[in-house]
Amino acid sequence: MATNPADILYSTSHEWTRIEGDEAVIGITSFAQESLGDITYVELPPVGDQLSEDKEFGSVESVKAASDLISPVTGEVVAVNEALESTPELCNSDPFGEGWIVRVKLAHKPGGLLDASAYEAHCATEKH
Repeated sequence: MATNPADILYSTSHEWTRIEGDEAVIGITSFAQESLGDITYVELPPVGDQLSEDKEFGSVESVKAASDLISPVTGEVVAVNEALESTPELCNSDPFGEGWIVRVKLAHKPGGLLDASAYEAHCATEKH
């Protein structure tokens, strides 16, 4: 498994969150993309959508399976990664960079997210 950056927070449903001021950038973790295999499609929410913590906001599909995206934060979608429409494999090749999925203006500080070491311990309890 790829190293999980220490400056990012993680959910047990395998989404990552990078807090940047009053916004959060969200993507799927290396563990998620490795479990799914080659990603072939990403369902993106529209800009302006309201996301709620622990609620579905889209999905990713791969050659192996489909998986719901679960929001780790509450807030309004202010940007989506439109590059994923034509190159969804960015979630595989650069999950913590160019493979980001949405940017959200936070309604409040997120709770219940894990730091990198706690997330790695969580992943160790799951099998691919």
